Amino acid sequence: MIVFACISVALLLVDSRMHSLSTVRQVVGTVLYPLQMAALTPRNAIDGVGDYFSSLSNLEQQVSELKRQQIATAQTLQQAQLSLTENNHLRQLMDARQHVPVKSMLAEILYDTRDASTRKIVLDRGTQQGMSLGLPVIDNLGVVGQVTRVFPFTAEVTLLTDKEQAIPVQVLRNGLRSVAYGHDKAGLLDLRFVEPNADIVVGDVMITSGLDGVYPAGLAVARVIKVDNNANGAFGTVLCQPLAGIGRNTQLLVLTSVPDMPPRPPDEEIRAPKKHAGKMAPIKDDAGKEPIKDAAREPAPKDAAAPKDAAPATPAAPAAVKAKDTQ
Repeated sequence: MIVFACISVALLLVDSRMHSLSTVRQVVGTVLYPLQMAALTPRNAIDGVGDYFSSLSNLEQQVSELKRQQIATAQTLQQAQLSLTENNHLRQLMDARQHVPVKSMLAEILYDTRDASTRKIVLDRGTQQGMSLGLPVIDNLGVVGQVTRVFPFTAEVTLLTDKEQAIPVQVLRNGLRSVAYGHDKAGLLDLRFVEPNADIVVGDVMITSGLDGVYPAGLAVARVIKVDNNANGAFGTVLCQPLAGIGRNTQLLVLTSVPDMPPRPPDEEIRAPKKHAGKMAPIKDDAGKEPIKDAAREPAPKDAAAPKDAAPATPAAPAAVKAKDTQ
């Protein structure tokens, strides 16, 4: 050990003074480089796996945040589009400056319902997260549906295309109001009770009118794809294609606040007609005189005196018997 220690000290002195071992060091480092990389492979593999999962989690969070911002921006854009259209039509909106964005909550679709005859989905938000009945559900393109059942941790949403669902709408181009119902054909909406000469053409965009107090005004609903103005019938046929991605969404936006609507007036009490104790008085004619009573329908009073020149009343049956006997 002393001999090798002396050799090492001698090599250190020679290298520091004469720099004669630099070439040897480079050759040895080049030869041992593959062995060094092979020894470091397990450590690099473990570090790479940790970095992969960490970056994947960060990317998922960024994508979720970007989707939420996109949906919120789309909602604001739809409301701005409604305000622009109303200004173009010279509508007077006194409360336009007081309009504030509607509060919303991000939810994820868990699964579709099992009933094949209905079109419903289940979200991962319930009463514990502030969900309640009747709240509208939208995405970044338009209205998706409405919350119809609520559970502690989940909620059921009925889509617009369900045959039992209806939503008040209006044409964005001219403000014509109507009601859109879910059509029997999957994925379409039907405007019922539309006049044959209504100003609706293919390509018109339908938005919420806000008259029901559930859906805020100005949310995009559907686009008209078919108009059948049948002059022979009482109403025309108008079919619409929903603008929202009803069948391809994974995350939706639930509007947690509804528009403020004035309270409904109290129902008027229906009064029953009073019963008259006596007979109704006869209706007088234009001259103010009572009409002449029909003698054939109304019998004469018992105490009324018979006319002097009137013949005595003879029963009809005895007269017929006498005529038979005479024959």
